[in-house]
Amino acid sequence: MGKRALITGITGQDGSYMKELLLRKGYEVHGLFRRSSSRSYDDMPDVVVHYGDLSDVASIRRAISAAQPDEVYNLGGQTQVRISFQSPDYTVDVNGRGVLHILEAIKELTPHTRFYQAGSSEMYGKTPSPQSETTPFQPQSPYACAKVYAHFQTINFREAYGLFACNGICFNHESPRRGEDFVTRKVAQAAARIHRGLQTDLKLGRLDCSRDWGWAPDYVQAMWMMLQADTPGDYVIATGQLNTVEDFVREVFAYLGMDWTEFVVHDPAEVRPLDVHSLQGDITKIRKHIGWEPSVKFDELVGRMVDAEMDILENRA
Repeated sequence: MGKRALITGITGQDGSYMKELLLRKGYEVHGLFRRSSSRSYDDMPDVVVHYGDLSDVASIRRAISAAQPDEVYNLGGQTQVRISFQSPDYTVDVNGRGVLHILEAIKELTPHTRFYQAGSSEMYGKTPSPQSETTPFQPQSPYACAKVYAHFQTINFREAYGLFACNGICFNHESPRRGEDFVTRKVAQAAARIHRGLQTDLKLGRLDCSRDWGWAPDYVQAMWMMLQADTPGDYVIATGQLNTVEDFVREVFAYLGMDWTEFVVHDPAEVRPLDVHSLQGDITKIRKHIGWEPSVKFDELVGRMVDAEMDILENRA
């Protein structure tokens, strides 16, 4: 019989790709659904559904007790850095204490379970790039602070109780399933609409921030590989390639034969109270210990995202 896995955030970008990966590998997949999720139970007939929320201790314990998972992938939470400034209490409760709820439940109910915690490059904040597993964290948002708390709780439970618990420090990773409020999806969607004459401009904040952008399915593969290793550990998941937001915007519009400067408008409302300038991952450790490599380069990522937006518009026509 195949393994069982529980995925939180199964309706999101990473959760949906993880679900597909695990099903291909013969897993019995369980998913934690919020009642307010944008997707319904009917959308995932191949998943065993458990209703709950990371902020609700009882629902977490029920899901883990019922699923008896071999692996838990915590891919849920409040994922928007900008929104975390507006809703800091909720962000810290879900992204920080929610991880503690899972770890406590695993320790008490299923100590054999292997646990993956989705960390974020935002935890590094203003530390100079490139960033590795030994780079100090200097979080610059409530979101990043909560992720740092979750990161160290994961290490604490691994060292104190012997749990197989891993942190994946994920740098920005994109796909056509990225939420529409993330800048990469927002740019690709707007450019496609402008190209079709359905939109006139695109409002953006800072364009000088630099990010390490990768392909989400690659990163999900890395998460799975971490839980198949002989020993648990913490790993940066990135590409090592650095580009600015302006680079991304230019590539997207150029892919459609347009000059971005004719359409992009600066909007101060899109600027965060504190912004992280440069995030670039050093993937030496994951290459050496896990054997993982990113497969999709920056220009290919841009093309895939734009093609997907054009296909959406074509299907709506």
